[in-house]
Amino acid sequence: MAEEGQVIGIHNVKEFDEQVRIGKEARKLIVVDFTASWCPPCRFIAPIFAELAKKNPHAIFLKVDVDEVQAIAARFNVDAMPTFAFVRDEVEVSSHRIVGADKNGLMDKVIELCGPVPSTSTA
Repeated sequence: MAEEGQVIGIHNVKEFDEQVRIGKEARKLIVVDFTASWCPPCRFIAPIFAELAKKNPHAIFLKVDVDEVQAIAARFNVDAMPTFAFVRDEVEVSSHRIVGADKNGLMDKVIELCGPVPSTSTA
């Protein structure tokens, strides 16, 4: 299992389903990045997604290559990349999907669904 605060690469359906189960048991939001190696906007948003994972260890961040794990992309009806889906209790959180490399939209949606990043300052 990957450490908290890291993006977990998914390579098959079994791995995806296991992470969804872990998320449900831990009561964590799961943020799924549906990506493709040939997709320039996906490459643009990848470091932002990784930074969000670091700043939100109370959520699980998954990366699914739609060409490698087509069954998961089909399960979520993904037809454009990047697509970001949010899963809670094994179900996609409706009306919260983001399609495209919308940096601000992605950051805002993660904050909305996960809550603000806890402050690390000791004032």
